[in-house]
Amino acid sequence: MVLHIETFSNATGGNTLYKALTHPHAAALARALVKTLAAQGPVAIFDPNGAAETFAELFGLDRVAIAGVFAQQVERLGQVVLGRPVAPVTELAAVGARTLLIAAFDAERLARQLEPVLPSHLTLLSFDALRLPAERLSNPGHYLDPLNFATNFAFFRDTARLHTRLVTVNYWSGYGGGAVSYWLTLFGEDGGVLAEWCEPAGPAGSILALDSRAVRARFGLPEFCGQLFVHVVGAAGHDVVKYALDTFGEPACAAPPAVRTLSTTHDANAWPAERYAGLPAPAAGEQLVLWVQNSHPLPIPAGAIALNRMGDDHVVPLREPIAPFASRALDVAELLPGLAWPAQLELRAGKHVVRPRYEIIERGRRRIAHVNVERGDLAPDPNLKRLALLLGKGYLLPAPVLPRRKWRTELLPTPMATTQAELPIAALVFDAEGNEVARRRLGRLPRSHATALDLDTIAGLEALDNGYGHIELVYDLAEGGDGDGWLHAIFRYHRRDSGHAAETSFGAHVFNTPLTYRDEPQSYKGPPPGLSTRLFLRLGEPPYDTLCHLIYPASRPWRQTSATEVILYDGNGEEVARRGLAIPCSGSRLWRYRRLFDDDARARAGRRGYAVIRDTTCRLFGYHGLVGPDGSFSLDHMFGF
Repeated sequence: MVLHIETFSNATGGNTLYKALTHPHAAALARALVKTLAAQGPVAIFDPNGAAETFAELFGLDRVAIAGVFAQQVERLGQVVLGRPVAPVTELAAVGARTLLIAAFDAERLARQLEPVLPSHLTLLSFDALRLPAERLSNPGHYLDPLNFATNFAFFRDTARLHTRLVTVNYWSGYGGGAVSYWLTLFGEDGGVLAEWCEPAGPAGSILALDSRAVRARFGLPEFCGQLFVHVVGAAGHDVVKYALDTFGEPACAAPPAVRTLSTTHDANAWPAERYAGLPAPAAGEQLVLWVQNSHPLPIPAGAIALNRMGDDHVVPLREPIAPFASRALDVAELLPGLAWPAQLELRAGKHVVRPRYEIIERGRRRIAHVNVERGDLAPDPNLKRLALLLGKGYLLPAPVLPRRKWRTELLPTPMATTQAELPIAALVFDAEGNEVARRRLGRLPRSHATALDLDTIAGLEALDNGYGHIELVYDLAEGGDGDGWLHAIFRYHRRDSGHAAETSFGAHVFNTPLTYRDEPQSYKGPPPGLSTRLFLRLGEPPYDTLCHLIYPASRPWRQTSATEVILYDGNGEEVARRGLAIPCSGSRLWRYRRLFDDDARARAGRRGYAVIRDTTCRLFGYHGLVGPDGSFSLDHMFGF
């Protein structure tokens, strides 16, 4: 039961029409438009850009008497739209319609073009009936400008013991943005609106920190668990809303080990996908909760969401519908009993939800992470083996190896495209100075594999017992197999003394070579190659310290050392201090905020301070987290801008 809508294309990017039609504040207006059309039929539909079917899929036109569908483009004539062959707009007057729906925004110009062929008695309606207020638009003159829909969803919860904190920064100013504000809507678990408000962004580089405790107190709310819809007004440069999201709370009980809940994740992918992968089965003693949060103003029908074991097409559907914008916690073991780590699952989401979160509960502790978009548009790339001569390691996926005496590190390769029948990969381990200290070939893992790599099983890593380093997953095609560049994995970290755990997932990229292949090495701004770094580091509030692990991965040997600067800002975007780091090529640096910056600098940064990792000489990959005094910690990759 997949929604037949276009949300995102890797070739053309996001579909702004989709965001305009599904915006929470357009939903009631869209339903009112459908009601009017039903009362004023028969209706002729002028579909200049192919938007009519998307609108009908989302809001339904079953009760509307449609007299015909019309277009200007001769090449579209005869195509079937809404069950009817498209006719030339010059024939519109002959169908006896009372109302004309122009299935487009900014329809005034289109209406003027049609005046000579329209009967005078026709009532004209258009998608302009759904428009948001002009003050909520970055570019009121062009409604479907992507910058008008710089939006995203965030998991947001506040109970007696569990809280969330969303942090982002006004990075739009770096793209030439002017006055910026955040239009915020909080949905409860049932999909009802709990609160709506606007937060001004303040000066360029200002921080936005939304604490669920403060939101709850401000609006006098009961406990809630739902989603926060963020709409940036005044966006510039691009329409991607990025943030860091911390979940934290008090221990479930006072008895040892009374470790606080502490976890971190990042922005959701704002475009719903048909499938998601990278969902691990629960380990012994764990409960796995999948949060399904409806991203649309229409219900998710019963059976439209389903799970299956990766590599097994036997699907188990969710039997209950989910209301518009509502949240549902699914106990995965109830749907698919008997699966255990390192098995993994696939989510058939039908384009109903943005990137879902999953939560693992173990002895009262909770950690939260996300699944990733599973692409259906990829094919094996026959050039990968040949490209090794030019790009060296080519696509690689870096992740921290924390000091082994204190942390245990595991990784689980995850198929992330429907065409990936196997994953021929190897794991390379580097110390902090960039020396390769171990290599483990994992072979040609089948799609249905349940193979995790525990670094405790690799010999020769004694130097990392008290030290640290990083691991890189790369393609290993020596014994055959293929790849497509879309290599993903989950990295899981266990603290040995407290039992607390954290996990993160990401995909491979080409790093630090002036040669380009397709869109790699990716750049924050402009075309590839991306050979510079600008990463955002949110800072934890007491009693938490902030940790940061910066990795200098290189597909081919690049500059011997980085010229990295860690720049500390206060909450208004004013620079407070900066420190330099020299990271060896293929090496890394693990550091703590309270050790890198002295008491005076931290005091001037204040509770709303943040840091930016800047390097104009190479592309770094960063991970950040928080560390609590009770042994709790969090870890996830950072976002760039």
